[in-house]
Parts: sequence; C-alpha cells; structure tokens
Amino acid sequence: QLQLVESGGGLVQAGDSLRLSCTSSGHSLSSYAMGWFRQYPGKERVFLARIAWRGTDTYYEDSVKGRFTISRDSAKNTVYLQMNNLKPEDTAKYYCAADYHGLGLAPIFDYDYWGQGTQVTVSS
Repeated sequence: QLQLVESGGGLVQAGDSLRLSCTSSGHSLSSYAMGWFRQYPGKERVFLARIAWRGTDTYYEDSVKGRFTISRDSAKNTVYLQMNNLKPEDTAKYYCAADYHGLGLAPIFDYDYWGQGTQVTVSS
C-alpha cells in the first residue's frame, strides 16, 4: 500500500511562493504518474498538475499554467509543486495522488493513492 505524505503548506501573503512536496516512505514513486489537486471547503477536489510516470510529460489546469510547476526528483523519491505568485483564491487544501503506470492526462478516478493533504492559505 502506497502511503503519500504532503508537506510544505502554510500561511503566506499574496505574491509569495511555496513549494509543496509529496513523498512516500518505503515505496518508489517511479512507477506512478503523480498529480496535484486542491480542494476548497465544501467543494470537489480539482486537478492542478500531473507528471508522467516515465519521461517528463507534464499537464496543467489552465488557471495555474505558468504559475505552478510540477516536477519529480527520483533520487529523493519526491514530487514537487512549485507555486509562484500566489493569490488569495489559491487558498485550499492541496493533495498529491499516484496513478500506477498512468499515461497521458487521466481523470481523478484513475488515481490509486492519495495523501492526507496540506493546507495553503494566502492572505491578501
């Protein structure tokens, strides 16, 4: 069972940057396409970014394209979400998820494992 742990959230001001991390102890993430999602209170979880399990293909939701960057450090078994120029509307709980041998841009129900999330709060 793959267990994902997110970290890096916190309280920042508008315009600041944050880097979220997602890692798994004991299991390699190299066989998984990895995604980042966020969830507003009372709303469904929405897709932000995805990185392929092999190669470097990445995919982004339009509203974060150019501000958020997903990347993978295989040596550290960690996937990152670099978030720049944060806005108050980016305030949400952020989740990483793993999709075993996932190809292309997949729907949310294709993800097999989820972390517990990390809160990001952006003040104006």
